[in-house]
Amino acid sequence: MRHPVLLMLCLGGAAFLAGCQRTSDAQVQRAIKDVNVIDESNLNDIMLTVGDPNEAVAYFQGALQKDPGRVDLMRGLAKSLVRAQKPVEAAQVWEAVVASPQGTAEDRVMLADAQIRSNQWDKAKATLNAVPPTHETFDRYRLEAMIADSEKNWKKADSFYEIASGMTTKPAGVLNNWGFSKLTRQDYPGAERLFTRALTYEPGLFTAKNNLVMARAAQRKYDLPVVEMNQTERAELLYTLALAAIKQGDVSVGKGLLQQAVDTHPQHFEAASRSLAALDANVRN
Repeated sequence: MRHPVLLMLCLGGAAFLAGCQRTSDAQVQRAIKDVNVIDESNLNDIMLTVGDPNEAVAYFQGALQKDPGRVDLMRGLAKSLVRAQKPVEAAQVWEAVVASPQGTAEDRVMLADAQIRSNQWDKAKATLNAVPPTHETFDRYRLEAMIADSEKNWKKADSFYEIASGMTTKPAGVLNNWGFSKLTRQDYPGAERLFTRALTYEPGLFTAKNNLVMARAAQRKYDLPVVEMNQTERAELLYTLALAAIKQGDVSVGKGLLQQAVDTHPQHFEAASRSLAALDANVRN
């Protein structure tokens, strides 16, 4: 009589152990899956930030082939296409994201960004008009400002630029854009102030330095502003000043600035040297 009981106990124990094994296997598989998700998420983030843009495009395209329709991968592909200077293709992907059930207001903003980059201004305006007014973000107002700029609606542009610059801790880029807007309107003092503000946030932003020099040159201020610059940048900014002076008819000033640019550059400054030679030849003739 003891043998059946012993057998049942053994079978019960085996079943219990088997149950434990199955539970253990399931837990392991879940843990592995969780780790894979974390690893994939980290890899996605790396591809979006520090990876080569074209490699990132290939990565997200490959991931979407294995798992079609995943919106997070589509977003990654669209952002990578923008980084790879392919805004038309990016806009097409963003359109698919926006049309999906998981599409958000921020996805529409990113679609508008890609449309502006690909010179589809009317589409970008329509896209932003479809974004709820309650969705107030830096990117939304930055793009609204650019669209207002394109329509020469200066009052509206200024308002949006002001709002956007107050919504980020890194406003150098938007301040530079705002300054360039002022430059195109021939509000040179206003442009100078905005470029100077941009450089207080990002002293190494050469575009803002060059734009600042142009704004000053338009007011016939031909001395370099007191901003952070290396020797190569100094030579290039002197060259910008020289061309602006010559364009405004201040040829002798421009010639002197060209010579300074050639003398300042740590290497041979081909563009400035050619301009100086052409100027000398023109004067002799």
